Amino acid sequence: MPRLLLDCEKMKYANTGLYEFCKQLGFALLKNKAAEEDIVFYMPKHLQGFFGEGEKYIKKNSLHKYWMPDFKTAVWHTTFQSTRYIPQRGKTPMVLTIHDLNCIHEKQPPAKVKAILQSVQKNIDRADHVVTISQFVMNDVKTHLNLKDKKTSVVYNGGHLEHFPDFDTPGYRPGKPFLFSLGGVNAKKNFHVLPALLMGNDYELIIAGPILDEQYKQLILTTAQAHGVAHRVKVLGAIPYPDKYWYLRHCEGFLFPSIAEGFGIPVIEAMTMGKPCFLSTKTSLPEVGGTLSYYFQDFEPTTMQEVFRNGMQDYQQKHPADAIKAYAARFSYDNMAKGYLDIYRSLY
Repeated sequence: MPRLLLDCEKMKYANTGLYEFCKQLGFALLKNKAAEEDIVFYMPKHLQGFFGEGEKYIKKNSLHKYWMPDFKTAVWHTTFQSTRYIPQRGKTPMVLTIHDLNCIHEKQPPAKVKAILQSVQKNIDRADHVVTISQFVMNDVKTHLNLKDKKTSVVYNGGHLEHFPDFDTPGYRPGKPFLFSLGGVNAKKNFHVLPALLMGNDYELIIAGPILDEQYKQLILTTAQAHGVAHRVKVLGAIPYPDKYWYLRHCEGFLFPSIAEGFGIPVIEAMTMGKPCFLSTKTSLPEVGGTLSYYFQDFEPTTMQEVFRNGMQDYQQKHPADAIKAYAARFSYDNMAKGYLDIYRSLY
């Protein structure tokens, strides 16, 4: 009976894209695996049992960064590109998922970029099959790293949104129609350009996600004040799943001006609700948002306001919600799991 190990070590950081990736992939693998296949979860101690009490777990140990025991698995799936938790060379076939090379697009210091790329290259060298979550990331990898003769695949992330249809008590209830944005609050998400969209209308702006940079949060609020709309901008911090569902269900539009994304799961989550999505043209977002989203060509306030006005008018005239939902359905966690299972099976 083949044992397939899924590395969920990064689930120690809740409310992150890696947490959501591992969580959703784990449940989808259990749903789609063959009867004779076992999924083993490599996880922090406090999350043992997360995927069900009857499932199989291996407890993460910090010493494993230096020496990983042979857990007798047919395939090891490394889910974080720079991890130090990898199987011994030659012991177990390894699948490596690379989510992004955002360090390049964020224009981080050259020494930091070099160190990050070296850590990813080390894991590429160990891997038997390299996967990226978008074609954009695959192109980045081919440009900046050496895949040698490795087998490669693009497996798109899923974007299923958990539904809570009876939930009606969000932590903050807007008093007006509102626009919504979601993600870790730091500079790469580019949230500070959004308050300008409130000029000339009466919307509120709700930004939710863990506060990763307190100074950047203050920049958002300072920018809102400069535009005279501070009373209509709320930066909530991390929110629970029911609140996320409520905001996505009730918002007038979803905004995602990020400058560096390997995929952008929140975009698909918003599209599953049929919402108009306003995105940047940076990195993977045009690939993920497709032709049914609207794009900010730059972040000048007047240009963004024009894109937003025209996009909302287009959405209200064409009523494309059903088409948007159908498009989003292509990015399912079941499809993602089936893509990875095909790769695992090619290795054992």
